[in-house]
Amino acid sequence: MADEEKEEEQTAEAKPKKSPIILIVVLVVVGLLLAGGISFFVTTQLVANSNSDEGGGSKYHDPGVFYKLGDAKEGILVNVGGQKAGKYLKTSIILEMNPGKSDNIVEGVVQPMAEAKIMDTTMQLLRSSKLEEFDASKQDELKKKLKDRLNEVLGEGSVYDIYITSFLLQ
Repeated sequence: MADEEKEEEQTAEAKPKKSPIILIVVLVVVGLLLAGGISFFVTTQLVANSNSDEGGGSKYHDPGVFYKLGDAKEGILVNVGGQKAGKYLKTSIILEMNPGKSDNIVEGVVQPMAEAKIMDTTMQLLRSSKLEEFDASKQDELKKKLKDRLNEVLGEGSVYDIYITSFLLQ
């Protein structure tokens, strides 16, 4: 009997144990697939949430047409804070406009009617703003207000962004 037990042990040792190796490989493959699926789900949720935070639109867009308001060198000069305030604002504002939106831009050039609407809306907004609104900490609010007002006048999505390149209040 002792001989039979020794033979069984030797036979068991001689056979390669494939089942634990296969089990490990299957577990690694399943783990990798699970990690990839979770990563895909998380990234798609993050992208969807970031788009919904911005009002549903993507912050990436086709290249816009840049249009400088006012004089090419001087920019805009406007009396702010009412006539009694005696304050003047000299600023350079550049609009990034949607080239595919309505008839405002043809072949990369802002049309004269759109130019008139843009300047009129900008001047009205700047003149009607209080002096406190020109504080450096409120510059983003002023830009958003101007962008929203211009999009109302020109059509939603006409203005991508507004850049203030110089700002002098005296």
